[in-house]
Amino acid sequence: MIRVVIADDHPVVRAGLAALFALEADFAVVAEASTPDEAVDAALRENPDVVLMDLQFGAQAASTGADATRRIRALDAAPYVLVLTNYDSDADILGAVEAGASGYLLKDAPPHELIAAVRAAAAGESALAPVIATRLLDRMRAPQTSLSSREMQVLELVAAGRSNTEVAAELFVSETTVKSHLAHIFTKLGVASRTAAVSAARRQGILR
Repeated sequence: MIRVVIADDHPVVRAGLAALFALEADFAVVAEASTPDEAVDAALRENPDVVLMDLQFGAQAASTGADATRRIRALDAAPYVLVLTNYDSDADILGAVEAGASGYLLKDAPPHELIAAVRAAAAGESALAPVIATRLLDRMRAPQTSLSSREMQVLELVAAGRSNTEVAAELFVSETTVKSHLAHIFTKLGVASRTAAVSAARRQGILR
């Protein structure tokens, strides 16, 4: 029996997934979570095989699905985490994979693909949607345009309107370090300003 925790802030999505899994004889939904913290608590309490994790839980959530994934994967006898989300930017994908996610699917995946992915994750195998696998391969083939995880964090904060001082405070680094990251970002994206960097990153699918 594959024990599953469903973590998503939308009740309709959770209900739909639970109904889908109820059709499978070897699946059991042992808990649902509407926040990242609830997902971690459920993973601790229920000892599931797989946690199906969204990445964004609304503005009220203090953390993200990637944060919860990292915490869950650090547990003793940690369950596998399969990301199921609407977002396919490089920042989202790389953040989830670096946090320890075993797979990454988009919410428009057909039901049979989702079922197969959960079974693969439960068996310790990787489960990537074709578009996600292609994106990761493209990053490997074109490393000169690929931003590091830290560079993407900096760029996301810049896109959110943060100043260099605010970025430095939020990431617990010096303002000089932020400027260094921005210089590398500008070089990789072939731009000369913060605004142009954000625009280029969105155009290339690096940022949402």
